[in-house]
This record gives sequence, structure tokens and C-alpha cells, in this order.
Amino acid sequence: MLFGIDVLLANPALLEQLQGKRVALVAHPASVTADLTHSLDALIAAGVNVTSAFGPQHGLKGDKQDNMVETADETDPHYAIPIFSLYGEVRRPTGQMMSSADVFLFDLQDLGCRIYTFVTTLLYLLEEAAKHGKTVWVLDRPNPAGRPVEGTLLVPGQESFVGAAPMPMRHGLTMGEMGKWFIRHFDLDVDYRVVGMQGYEPDGTGHGWPVGRIWINPSPNAASLNMARAYAGTVMIEGATLSEGRGTTRPLEVLFGAPDIDAKAVLAEMERIAPEWLAGCALRDCWFEPTFHKHAGELCNALMIHAEGAFYDHEAFRPWRLQALAFKAIRNLHPDYPIWRGLEFKYEYTEDTLAIDVINGGPSLREWVDDPASTPADLDAMAAKDEAAWRDQVADLLLY
Repeated sequence: MLFGIDVLLANPALLEQLQGKRVALVAHPASVTADLTHSLDALIAAGVNVTSAFGPQHGLKGDKQDNMVETADETDPHYAIPIFSLYGEVRRPTGQMMSSADVFLFDLQDLGCRIYTFVTTLLYLLEEAAKHGKTVWVLDRPNPAGRPVEGTLLVPGQESFVGAAPMPMRHGLTMGEMGKWFIRHFDLDVDYRVVGMQGYEPDGTGHGWPVGRIWINPSPNAASLNMARAYAGTVMIEGATLSEGRGTTRPLEVLFGAPDIDAKAVLAEMERIAPEWLAGCALRDCWFEPTFHKHAGELCNALMIHAEGAFYDHEAFRPWRLQALAFKAIRNLHPDYPIWRGLEFKYEYTEDTLAIDVINGGPSLREWVDDPASTPADLDAMAAKDEAAWRDQVADLLLY
């Protein structure tokens, strides 16, 4: 099974098309070949004239631990080429950055979730390439969350760096396929190519992630395949006062953590409200003490998600609904609990919008949680309509 970078390096005809071109690479720590050589090293060794590199959020080296920690531009000490940050002074490539190359190779491992910012970085690159007459090749990689689609569509006008366009939280596409959707949705005139994978079966035994390929963190807190599967739900905790497990060794694999909430009681309430939304995984109450971030130094009770091994049912697991259900259970048990982070927290540099609404691309999920009269059927009906519409939109763009 070959990823896009492997296909490119093994295809002399493709490499020949890069001869005489100045080439830029957009990459991070998970941008590696099948033998774990970083794509930057592999491309240069293959004779590709790489004249610049770009790092997304968390940096080319993946060294920035937390969200909203910026990376500066630098010069690669080995190759003496500029490394431009797309999460520093700018999020969108500048004209000067775009002038550094003719062809841009986009080789970022994604998590299959709208809020994971590499999706927006791809859109910004495509838009700037269209303006400056540049070529973009996506060296495609698997979507570890697979094909399932889940969540409401982002509401127009709610766009942000964690919400590029009206797509659901769990979008079901590879980055190559997403680029095709962006080009059609935004009517972009850009020279675009997907260097597709060989042997990739998104509905095969790996359920999106191919058996036999190891997991490398695309960002510091994306530490496992379990996290990648759960992320379309657990990322919402970033908009809550509850801990998502940052400051521990298993971040974003819990439904919540807090020193003043009984996890077993929350689980019992979840089972009472909507037991069908707990399907496809195992939930285990546990304890942790974050070394930094929310509730640092405090003992927190939590529910750990195990979407792995014998507990995992790919078709039944619905992390967005599962996380929403955890919020709802906490609200039922503790009506006055301050679940949501306030406006003083500027999530991804937004203004006058609650972080939970930025994350969900609108207020509907928060309003559902906070409404004592709302039921799981209400949220399910709202989301199911959007999910069906998205599947119809992208059906003709699927490459695998």
C-alpha cells in the first residue's frame, strides 16, 4: 500500500514533470515515506529541486505543543532553504512565499475532521495558487477516520481557521478529494493534481487507516489512531471548561475530565438518555492530573474512549454524537455548571463568538445541550439532514 509521496518517488514519469521546476513542500512530522524517510529528505535525494518548505499549525517539526502557539519562519540548517510558517505572522501564504516555487507539493496527514486546521491550510494554498498562477499537487494520504460522515454543516458566515467552508465535522474525505471539493465549491481556477494512493481501501480492515502502516503524530496531541477516530467529538471540549486531557499522555481521548464531576454518574445519565449513541466503542471511567492546561495539578475524574481493538465498530461509532451526549448528561446532572468557555477566550483569534460555536460552525449544538426540553431525536434529525446533503455533494469526488 503506497501513499502519494511513495507513488511520486516510484514514478519516473511524475518526477520528470518536476524537472526544471522550483518545488515547495508543505509538510509536518508525519510527512514520511513508507520507510519513514521524511518527505523533504526523500524528494531532495530523488533530485527534486526543493526551493522552500512550509509548516502548518504546530510547525514543520511539530514542536509546538498547544493550540494557538505560533511558529516563526526559519532557514533549514541542512539544506539552507527557507521554511515558511503558515501559523505565525500569517495563516495564508503571502505573495513573497508563493514566489519561492512553481509547484507546491502538499503532503500533510489529516484527521478527517473539519476543525483540524490542515484542511483550511489546503484551501488557503489553493486560493493563493489560483491568484499567482501556481501548481498544487496533493500527495494523498489516508483519512484515519474513514468514510463515515457526521455533524451539522458549518453555517455560512461562521467561517474561521477551524471552519473553512460549509462541511460537517467528520467529512469522510482524503485531502486530495477535499481539494477537488474546494476547487468546485469556490470556483477556483488552479492547476491541481492529486497524486493518489495505491492499494488504499477506506472500507477495508483498517477502517480508513491501512493495516501495516505505523501511526506518526501529525500534531503533538494526535498521538494514536484512537485519538484520530475520537477527535471529531473530543475536539469540542476545547470550547468547554472541562479538560480534554491536555497535559496528560492521552489527550483528546476522553469525553471530559474535571475535579468536580462524577464520571460514573455522567455515564449512567448518558446510558439513560441515548444508549444507542454509546455504540461502537468502550467507555471507561478513569482519573488523571494534568501537568499543564485546564485543571493543571488537580485530580480529574474522566471517561476514556476506546475506539480500538475488539471494542471498535467502525459503522456504529459516532464520536460527534457521543461527545454531545456527554455534554447533555453533564447539563442534566448539573444545570448551572459552567460548561462553556466564555467570550474572553478568543478561540483561533475569533471575536464575539463562543469557542464552542466556532468549533461547531454555529450555535446549534450548544443550544441543544442547554435546552432542557431538547431530545437526542432533535439533534439527530438536524444532523442527519446535513450529513445526507454532504454525502450527495461529494459522492462524485471520491477517488477510492
